[in-house]
Amino acid sequence: MENKKVVMDADGIDRSLTRIAYEIIEKNKGVTELVLVGIRTGGVFLAERLQKKILKIEGVEIPMGILDITLYRDDLQKNPKKPLLGKTDIPFSLDNKKVILVDDVLFTGRTIRAAMDALIDFGRPKMIQLSVLIDRGHRELPIRADFVGKNLPSSLWEAVAVHLTEKTGTDEVVIEGTV
Repeated sequence: MENKKVVMDADGIDRSLTRIAYEIIEKNKGVTELVLVGIRTGGVFLAERLQKKILKIEGVEIPMGILDITLYRDDLQKNPKKPLLGKTDIPFSLDNKKVILVDDVLFTGRTIRAAMDALIDFGRPKMIQLSVLIDRGHRELPIRADFVGKNLPSSLWEAVAVHLTEKTGTDEVVIEGTV
């Protein structure tokens, strides 16, 4: 890692998630029929944090699920390695629900396309909204986030990494040198 620049610290992540929680509540006029689904792995930790923030604000614990999109990716054939499958756990019906899909970084849009394909296999949501901590641009598909912590224009050659306490022991978003 030759060049590491911290672009969001722990306080910035927390403030962004608090703002996103309020925006979700406002846009949906409350939390009725709302569910959170975190994309494995970073999105899961962020969805858990949003669930806690919404509980603190509204006094209601909204359901949360975990989505693994490995088998829905469009680059599976290109990767010679056997994919590592994670567990999908959506213990509630998605039918007629307002699904907030949560991920850490929005880049090309391919992960989100795969996630939407996977969600549809679990039911027919009333709507799907997207919440991301970082939107770095460079879309290859016409996908946009409804809730964004930080827009972070970056070069295609830079790596944007979201480090979360649950996985790495620290909360920060960094741009790491070149890919």
